[in-house]
Amino acid sequence: MRDSHRTVRAIEFYSGIGGLHLALHRSGIPAATIVTAYDWDQTTCQVYAENFGADIVRRTDIATLTAADISRLNADLWLLSPSCQPYTVLNPLAKGASDPRAQSFLHLIDNVLPEMSAHDMHPRRLLVENVAGFQNSSTRHHLVSTLQRLGYATAEFALNPLQFGIPNSRLRYYLLAKLSPLKFVGLESVKSGHLLDYIPPHHGHPQQTLDTTAVDLRHYIDSTMVEETLTHFRIPDRVLNKWGRLFDIVLPSGTRSCCFTRGYTRLVERAGSILQMNEDLDTTQVFDQFLSARANGDENAVRILDPLRLRYFTPAELLRIFHFSDTDTSTVNFTWPPGVSTKSKYRLIGNSVNVEVVRRLIVYLFADIL
Repeated sequence: MRDSHRTVRAIEFYSGIGGLHLALHRSGIPAATIVTAYDWDQTTCQVYAENFGADIVRRTDIATLTAADISRLNADLWLLSPSCQPYTVLNPLAKGASDPRAQSFLHLIDNVLPEMSAHDMHPRRLLVENVAGFQNSSTRHHLVSTLQRLGYATAEFALNPLQFGIPNSRLRYYLLAKLSPLKFVGLESVKSGHLLDYIPPHHGHPQQTLDTTAVDLRHYIDSTMVEETLTHFRIPDRVLNKWGRLFDIVLPSGTRSCCFTRGYTRLVERAGSILQMNEDLDTTQVFDQFLSARANGDENAVRILDPLRLRYFTPAELLRIFHFSDTDTSTVNFTWPPGVSTKSKYRLIGNSVNVEVVRRLIVYLFADIL
């Protein structure tokens, strides 16, 4: 078996725009490197290449990969963020394991990993991320039983960025796995199948529980945005007129925002919060005035909402909330290649992970060598 105490070679499956890559890079794991990243979406691969190098990312149908393909990479760590659509509660037609979008992940678990295990070439560690709905799926139970049969110890988590002082509610399922004889620190009394809502303490890292002192959103937003740019992110009148009362509206001083999804700016409910830049006005009172005026036939009733200065979060602000970019609003360390539309940026960010949460999990996954 490879000696992962010297170097950590990682494969990133369903790489998206590189959230797992960034988390590994920031984890402090000695000599850790992504050797190959796989995704199928063309725009996603372009963004990944822009930030991490075109020599790493491969636009590939993961369902076509073989054990021989993966074994040649000699990887110690697999990072996986498979499609969430088969498992999300936002999709009333979600089919779980029978969804075609779940098949490539099942291919890795059912075919690739067992064959590699038979030749002692399987990775020593894995991290899997998905939506919270994954925990109730048959795929999750199949994944855990397969890993345990192949000799892995597993630990499962349901974690939210709010627990780490990040003002965004984005509950996600995570699975960590270590190949025997490696073990997890602090899980001796935890029953198999139990999802933890904290990261156990390890080597100077305290137990991670709900942090009620979250940094406010002002730390992540651009309060100096010029009027011309602000206009581009204002909520359209037609949307406010029809759906405005359904928005989750937050203030810059707030310490919580709703989960941002790939449908942000295209959907209203459960797609993400919007900002009220004017904190001097009472949101409910202003909306009551608007609804009353509209009910009385005022064709310009929507103008009553103007003083609230409602707008969408910008892609740059969401990158900070997801911890892709530095939270210093004057710093830009994640870039988009030319030609990527604003709509695509929202879609790609909404499909991604919170880098800081994954970073902490990776640190815990490697607690035995840190």
